[in-house]
Amino acid sequence: MREGQWHTVSDLTLVDVARRRLQALPQLWVDGVLAGLITVIQLWPLLSAQSATGRPWHWWAYVVAVGASLPLAWRRRAPVTVLVLSLCTSELYDLADNVARQPIWYGVLVGFYTVAAYSSRVPRISVLMLAFAGTLLTAGSWDTLLRGTVQVVAAYAIGRAAATSRAHAAALEERAARLERERQMEAERAAERERARIARDMHDILAHAVSLMVVQAEAGPVVVRSNPARAEAAFDAIAAAGRDAMVQLRRLLGVLKEDEHPPRLPQPTLGDLPALAGQVHRTGLDVAFAETGEPRPIAPDSAVAAYRITQEALTNIVKHAGADRADIRLTWEDDNLVIDISDNGTGGDRALPSGGNGLIGIRERAAACGGDATAGPRQDGPGFLVSVRLPLAAS
Repeated sequence: MREGQWHTVSDLTLVDVARRRLQALPQLWVDGVLAGLITVIQLWPLLSAQSATGRPWHWWAYVVAVGASLPLAWRRRAPVTVLVLSLCTSELYDLADNVARQPIWYGVLVGFYTVAAYSSRVPRISVLMLAFAGTLLTAGSWDTLLRGTVQVVAAYAIGRAAATSRAHAAALEERAARLERERQMEAERAAERERARIARDMHDILAHAVSLMVVQAEAGPVVVRSNPARAEAAFDAIAAAGRDAMVQLRRLLGVLKEDEHPPRLPQPTLGDLPALAGQVHRTGLDVAFAETGEPRPIAPDSAVAAYRITQEALTNIVKHAGADRADIRLTWEDDNLVIDISDNGTGGDRALPSGGNGLIGIRERAAACGGDATAGPRQDGPGFLVSVRLPLAAS
């Protein structure tokens, strides 16, 4: 079974190759060869047999046979003209007495096929009606009329079938080209989205790490003499923040290497939030983490977004809030996960929801997952609140 299918595919491939090579040749060459072949076939009754009287065939028979066939060399350039010329010339064949019998005028049939295949609707219908009218007037018998009608209709039908097949193939090629363009555009859009995601991740990673290191570096010289243990902890926090940033950047940039296939390391998710809180806690900011409700399945992209949003919010607190306490609260609802990151700082007016790039990135990450985000001063006291709502995974 497989072997038979293999041969079928191979045969079709060879046919397709032959057709494409034939279509690549100039039309005038192909039609010229066809006209020459039809001319030889049309002359064959005159060349292969002798008249009953023993005399040579009348020269007029040769002229008409050639004149009805050679115009086919221009059939696709002027299909209607070629058909009319071939048809009218063939009707002059019986003007001479001593001529061979011509059972079929192949040039006329090819002309009808060409008109049906390459002409528009009005010319081909007009020529077909005129041909029927001429056949009715010149047919010598009902048998001749019936035979000629069947031949013409068959040639016309084959021409229409060829035109339909050609139009269908062109439509398929156009559809394939359109799908390929759409695929390329979608690939480009996917690449743009991936670049935007990488840019956001790099912003979050670098802003978070650098902010922590700056805060610790500024605190280190102040306490290096009065509290050496705290100064040592500050330097440890700087080193830990740098190492964590390097690991995350190496993981992120690994996908950009085209000549290598690095192992796919997991992205940080909800389970890494306590560690993130502990890392920020080492800067001197008291960070509390709380979770209420029953944890439910959440989409992987939403889990990564939750981590990055929390990371960005904590970075803003460290850089701008002037706070000594921050709270991270996860609330599991029936259909959503709500994440609230608040502080008790005095920089409540530092960044409104339409403000800096960090809050814009938070809103974009939430929207990309089908959620939403709000940010503004707290209503229950001093400080700032970032609240994010992310949808849970469908059951």
